[in-house]
Amino acid sequence: MRVTPTELPDVKLIVPNKFEDERGFFVETYNQRVLADHGIDIAFVQDNHSLSRPAGTVRGLHFQTGAFAQHKLIRVTRGSIFDVAVDIRTGSPSFGRHVALTLTAEDPTQLLVPIGFAHGFCTLEPDTEVMYKVSAFYSREHDMGISWNDPALAIAWPVTPERAVLSDKDKRNPVLAALPTVFRYAAR
Repeated sequence: MRVTPTELPDVKLIVPNKFEDERGFFVETYNQRVLADHGIDIAFVQDNHSLSRPAGTVRGLHFQTGAFAQHKLIRVTRGSIFDVAVDIRTGSPSFGRHVALTLTAEDPTQLLVPIGFAHGFCTLEPDTEVMYKVSAFYSREHDMGISWNDPALAIAWPVTPERAVLSDKDKRNPVLAALPTVFRYAAR
């Protein structure tokens, strides 16, 4: 398993080893000890699994606040997604910047999105399934989001606003500039 930083160093790519033969493949998708050896000591408490039937489904950009803020470890088990993490930590040198990449079921690469980042994705294929671990339980009172297509974020989404399939909740998310301070950057 390899751990590498992205353009935003706090967001990491977790690349498990994939062993293939005539029977199929085997992948160890999570190993707490290996991640701890890379300085990632996170206790995950909940696994989530989503199915998005149409291509062009956008989920996000989501995060939770306070004691329910979540680290997320995202992987695709069927189909593919355009995956995005946005730094929303006030005072961060990369505030408002994002990382975007494609995750697929064929490639076991995962994205580790830390607390202080909003996360979202757009499905690139029909019937895409995404699984992700989170470090805090879901809390409706702490669940928030920002607009997926906020022009200030300059995310090159693979779907137009007219073709994007969104929940009513995600259609109402505010732009980043309208968001109160929910996370503060702390230099290490």
